[in-house]
Amino acid sequence: MSTFSITINGEVYPINLTNDSSVTPDTSLATFIRTKTNYRATKVSCAEGGCGACTVALTYVPPGETVPVTRPINSCLAKLLSLNGMTVATNEYIGNKLIGYHPIQTKLAELNGTQCGYCSSGMVMLLYAYLQENPNPTPLEVEQILDGNLCRCTGYRPILDTFKSFATSTSFGEWQESLSQKKNAVCLPAGEPQPHPSGGGADP
Repeated sequence: MSTFSITINGEVYPINLTNDSSVTPDTSLATFIRTKTNYRATKVSCAEGGCGACTVALTYVPPGETVPVTRPINSCLAKLLSLNGMTVATNEYIGNKLIGYHPIQTKLAELNGTQCGYCSSGMVMLLYAYLQENPNPTPLEVEQILDGNLCRCTGYRPILDTFKSFATSTSFGEWQESLSQKKNAVCLPAGEPQPHPSGGGADP
């Protein structure tokens, strides 16, 4: 397939691999966004799917289904050719100075969840995409989805506070119970074998 298209922030981008030598089957979505569009919020740091700075929201119809779903993806890993007919949203699309900021963007700023800002776009899009399919998450659920996005500045606390502000208030008791379990966990002295999480032995 030498000709295909992808929609980014509401605009359809037709791609012809025969006529444009700068785009190949191995071109990543992140590279295309940063070199072929005017959007720069999507960052590339590790380029191997480990930091989450390149996270965008991808909307597509899964094989065998008829209803589209939205998922956060690492755009540095997603090959452009695999996204034919799919729709991508970046941080600029969901909110900006001209149209007004998205509540996630606003809350992240209010709670000081950004310092250098390099990870912020990925954090915003991670939560945005997750909430499209899970509009009423628990505090524990939004805490757990953060494990694929790294921040080297904030220590995560203000980012976690931002994420949990979008969780359902009825689930606060579950979150408190989780914190209580963590606080009551007993750490063995240094040098002693730690019990394995599966219960099937010990870690050295």
